[in-house]
Amino acid sequence: MTILRAGLVAATLATPAFAEPEVTLRFQHFVNPASANPTHFMQPWADAIEAQSEGRIAVEIYPFMQLGGSAANMYDLIADGAVDGGWVIPGYQPGRFPEAEALELPFMTPKSAEAASVAAWDYTAKHLMDDFADVHVIAAHMHGPGLVHKKGAAPAALADFDGLNLRGPSRMATKLLEAMGANPVGMPVPAFPEALAKGVLDGGVITWEQAPSLKLDELTDSHTDVAGERSLYNLYFLWAMNPEVYAGLDPELRAVIDANSGAMAAAWAGRAHDIGDAEGRAAMEASGNQIAALSPEVTAELEALGVGVTTAWIAEMDAKGFDGAALVEDARAAMAAAGAK
Repeated sequence: MTILRAGLVAATLATPAFAEPEVTLRFQHFVNPASANPTHFMQPWADAIEAQSEGRIAVEIYPFMQLGGSAANMYDLIADGAVDGGWVIPGYQPGRFPEAEALELPFMTPKSAEAASVAAWDYTAKHLMDDFADVHVIAAHMHGPGLVHKKGAAPAALADFDGLNLRGPSRMATKLLEAMGANPVGMPVPAFPEALAKGVLDGGVITWEQAPSLKLDELTDSHTDVAGERSLYNLYFLWAMNPEVYAGLDPELRAVIDANSGAMAAAWAGRAHDIGDAEGRAAMEASGNQIAALSPEVTAELEALGVGVTTAWIAEMDAKGFDGAALVEDARAAMAAAGAK
């Protein structure tokens, strides 16, 4: 045996080799695979599942809805078994999961996605598991602070939002934009760049971390956050799988999924967004676009508008038979317990 061949054999013996997987899980999402959550949570989560199952489970991640369907119907695709699992934004189906909207109320969350996500998991465990009974919830989380990206100069006063056509991701976000004087246009992430390019929109609200993959350095000119430690708005997500697929796993394999679920997975997903926000902001700064923050005085005006949105939501929830004020209190308590100041 030559030295080269002996070295190759030794390297092969030193490298763990998994047999063919017993189970292949196909998970799907709707964003660029280079964006923060796929890069820093989804793929590492899939890698952890494969490693901890010693190759008995393989997880394939499909971006851009490659397995079919739309971002808005991801919950049903998972529930119906069209995909084994994936990323869900419940707010893309307005009114279907009303209790979840408490987490998306204006100025509810801190600017740490990790802290907000830990709180979101606690709130989900208390209020939402029955609502999501059609799927097996692995993690519930939030993204980082949402901010305003627009063509032209950054807004500096509340009046600067008057008449702007701005994309909003959820019912609560669009209600806040409307209260601010803008014309809100609800749409999922994938439709945002095209709407900007065609002049349908003047801008929209989304995170720092999505800005590079959506080419907001080219499609917008300014990026504006609010003052203080609270986010203008936030969005609630699920990482979930089909319950029959989960139940059908060998108990040892279910234990691997369970070991990468719950509060730890929520925090993991939140950290992914915090990493992405830092990277996204740096990319926008490098582009030469205007980076701005509203003054504390203007932010206080927006917070007052947010109080009005929250008050109206509480009344709406009460009319549906929920205790709206209690839900808001529980959401705020979860945020405080997770470290929000």
